[in-house]
Amino acid sequence: MAEQNTEAKLKNLLKQEKIYLWNPPYTDDDNQPGQQHMQELANRYAPLLGLLAPEVSVALESIRVLAVKRGKGNKMFRETNMATLELLLPRDSKKDPKAKTYLETRLDVSLQQLMDRIAEEFGLKHVKLILNGKTLSADQPLDQQGVKNHSKVMVLKVSDAEWKQQLTEDEEKKKNQNESIQRTQKGFQILSERDGSEDPDATPFLEIGDQKGNPLNIPHKEKKALILAMGFHEKGRSLMKKKQYENALCHLLQADQQFSQCGSTLLSSVDNFAVLQLDIVWCYRALEALSCLEDGRSRLQRAEECFLKCYGEHQQRLLRIKGNTGREDVLFLRLYLLQSLMFYIEGDDRQARAQLSRVESLYSRLVLDSEKMAQLMSLGFTDREARLGLRACQGDLQEAAIHISNRRQEQEDLKQRERQRRRTRMEAISTLSELGFSRRDAARALHHANGDVDKAYGILHDSSQAAQASNNNSESALSPDKVQQLLYLGFERDSSEAALRLTGGDVQSATQLLLDNQGFVSAELLSPPSTSSSSSPSSEEPSTSSTSPEDTELVNEVLEDISHHEEDYLDLTLEEESELIAAMKTYLSRESTLS
Repeated sequence: MAEQNTEAKLKNLLKQEKIYLWNPPYTDDDNQPGQQHMQELANRYAPLLGLLAPEVSVALESIRVLAVKRGKGNKMFRETNMATLELLLPRDSKKDPKAKTYLETRLDVSLQQLMDRIAEEFGLKHVKLILNGKTLSADQPLDQQGVKNHSKVMVLKVSDAEWKQQLTEDEEKKKNQNESIQRTQKGFQILSERDGSEDPDATPFLEIGDQKGNPLNIPHKEKKALILAMGFHEKGRSLMKKKQYENALCHLLQADQQFSQCGSTLLSSVDNFAVLQLDIVWCYRALEALSCLEDGRSRLQRAEECFLKCYGEHQQRLLRIKGNTGREDVLFLRLYLLQSLMFYIEGDDRQARAQLSRVESLYSRLVLDSEKMAQLMSLGFTDREARLGLRACQGDLQEAAIHISNRRQEQEDLKQRERQRRRTRMEAISTLSELGFSRRDAARALHHANGDVDKAYGILHDSSQAAQASNNNSESALSPDKVQQLLYLGFERDSSEAALRLTGGDVQSATQLLLDNQGFVSAELLSPPSTSSSSSPSSEEPSTSSTSPEDTELVNEVLEDISHHEEDYLDLTLEEESELIAAMKTYLSRESTLS
């Protein structure tokens, strides 16, 4: 890391003075260094950086060699279309940890061909390739996935077991994905499709809640993407705890792709997306892959912006919701620490020290007194409760004990309300199903009616009649004049046309239907609800949620990775952070001493 810091500073000096090391007199016609001029440059820069001339000379030569190689690569690419890629290999696959690894290839070949070459040349049986935080697809050409001349590509190893455990129906298309990722995705897809129409004890389903635990009303498509994103994130965090950073990174990047399908309004109201960005960069750090500098910097910036929107400036919104901010401070400690590391790698020691100073100030407040921890645990509290409680109360032992007890009561009250809410929901679904509607349609209608049984019945009844009327006279229902009337009232065209179909062209009914459903008509309401052929509960149409043994196993598997404590992501021991703080102080003190 010190070498990267020195080279970054030298590059800034060379840029300021417009010195091009790949040109004479610093590089001769044979691409060899101009020894005298290079030495003069090293002697001149050494006192500016507070380093020894031989050390600066080595760094300058490294920059020169890389510049020459880049120039040759540009020429080769222009003449032959052969691109030069820098490979960021796993640490145990590099003979010289400091040496850079390059590979020449055409960009119109499939990624699978490149993966086969890498596996053969570097003794890696199975690999996964990452570019700018995105997992590349094996069956697509490099140039269609953003790979360019001089791109830096991260190489992750995939074990034999992970490689063999592929979903058979998707094996050809996703050969670069291990079974862990696919099983996680399948499990959470099953959960995202469940609507709660079955007994939740026998058929679990997921709901998205706010910071108080209250369910959020999210459009189905967005909710599905959010469940997948949060599922991959939970799996990734589970692997991070086991120090399996390569596998964790694969899952976290999948989570990032799913989050990209969620609306910006939703992402700015919850901190999950910001925490994900921190976790991805933390994995980069653990894998010593911080040469992915651009991606890391942009992720930290997104995390900081998201925290600002979610928590409010000076965390006022967070304080209003939770009553304190001590627990979330661990996230800012990790953010500032990673920013300090980024500044150091870029050669900006001043900014690195400034951020590290903020880190140390936060760390001194967040590191916990072992005696206070022991006292709280002797009262029957868990180590997690003790950590979170002390941080929430700025280390006050008595206040922490009261806070933890209050939190326990709040959680118990929340569970009671949730059990009652689900019980009421199941009773409402049963009531509607007894009237001839399927449990699935009843559950969806209740969702759109915010739990109001009468309104849900109205939606089901209206949609059934509307569908029949729509089949009889769909053309007249969608007359331009009627659509225009709804557009004039401010509704979207797609929703207006759907509502007119459902109401047989009755503008007044269509308007009421749109108002009842917040201006949105879901795809589920566009088809008539199923009705049971008998009033007997045993003959009702079964839920379409998947209940096969294989799918039950998948669901149970992914549920194991979901923490049962809503603040698990804030429960950091700060051991890894402490190690990085010590390392950063060593790096910066070395630079300060040499200066």
